Amino acid sequence: MPLVPLRAILEATDRYQYAQGAFNVNAVAQAKAAIEVHEMFRSAAILQGADLANGFMGGRIDFMNATLEDKKAGAKNIAAAVKRYGESSPIPIALHLDHGRDIDSCKAAIAGGYTSVMIDGSSLPFEQNIEVTREVVKYAHERGVTVEGELGVLAGVEDHVFSASSTYTNPLDAVEFFKKTGVDCLAISYGTMHGASKGKDVKLRREIAIAVKECLMHEGIFGVLVSHGSSTVPQYIVDEINALGGEIKNAYGIALDQLKAVSKCGIGKINVDTDIRLAVTRNLKELFRDRPELQKSEKVGKMYELLESNKSAFDPRVFLPPIMDTVTYGNIPHDDLSAVTGCIERGVKEVVGTLIVEFGCVGKAPLVERVTLDEMAERYRKAGI
Repeated sequence: MPLVPLRAILEATDRYQYAQGAFNVNAVAQAKAAIEVHEMFRSAAILQGADLANGFMGGRIDFMNATLEDKKAGAKNIAAAVKRYGESSPIPIALHLDHGRDIDSCKAAIAGGYTSVMIDGSSLPFEQNIEVTREVVKYAHERGVTVEGELGVLAGVEDHVFSASSTYTNPLDAVEFFKKTGVDCLAISYGTMHGASKGKDVKLRREIAIAVKECLMHEGIFGVLVSHGSSTVPQYIVDEINALGGEIKNAYGIALDQLKAVSKCGIGKINVDTDIRLAVTRNLKELFRDRPELQKSEKVGKMYELLESNKSAFDPRVFLPPIMDTVTYGNIPHDDLSAVTGCIERGVKEVVGTLIVEFGCVGKAPLVERVTLDEMAERYRKAGI
């Protein structure tokens, strides 16, 4: 079946009171692995391509400088990979744009095959954020595509998203935002942080999510809340990377017990990126340690050089440029490339599988309605949103 709009998965999380993990992918192998592990646990899947990940998947190695054309190409490549492994899948799968910078980025993702987009206007003044988000909602809903907005500012760093401090979401502003924009879900600031350096013993302010959700219910408005910056940053993986020569410091995530608790507070989507980056980086380091002949391989040896010269890095996009054909199209013409993609896939499955279980998503795929984009567009039209 074709990919489903994210709204279908959100409605299930809202109705049955659980939170679905949403996992960022930056390579064909990652998309394949994420789909396979969700299938194993009979869980619906939300796969995410960040705005600049689209640039990277469009072949732009210096993805921080990706152009709109790069993003258009990358969106098509990510969507093609997800469709290749997902359209015959027994589980519902949504493909979501994470941190869309502007309406053009959202349009590029939709044209490429995404079934959900985020427009991140959180750095804008409140009324301007509403205006920009409403414009994206109008364009996306006409095509059955789900829209996520953001209100409040998370501290930390993720691609082009940076802030030195947090600004918590005001619950009354959040309700007004839902009313005036028609978004399906909203990322709120309630104590999480982007990146791997979230600080020790972070405490989530669940009362913010509870207040927003109670106000929405009182007003009769559908809306699911989203938790960004929610990677758990497993300490055992950080320790293993450092034991292999890495130099990752001050890496701490959000405690699992806190993330599991927020699903009862209106949070229906939990974004995870850093955990995957860490697991893939560790696996690559282990591969070159255990198979030293690959260090001089014509096909993958330059990856080893990048790993060795970037000891504090854990974003695989730093190490993957020498194999961009494999990254963007999934071509594996050599055994050395097969070894690399195998360890990438195992890293994804390790952390994603753990969180599917921890978030309580096992066996919940049948709870999601299998609705098409055209059917969802008609529902939006009838509802006037």
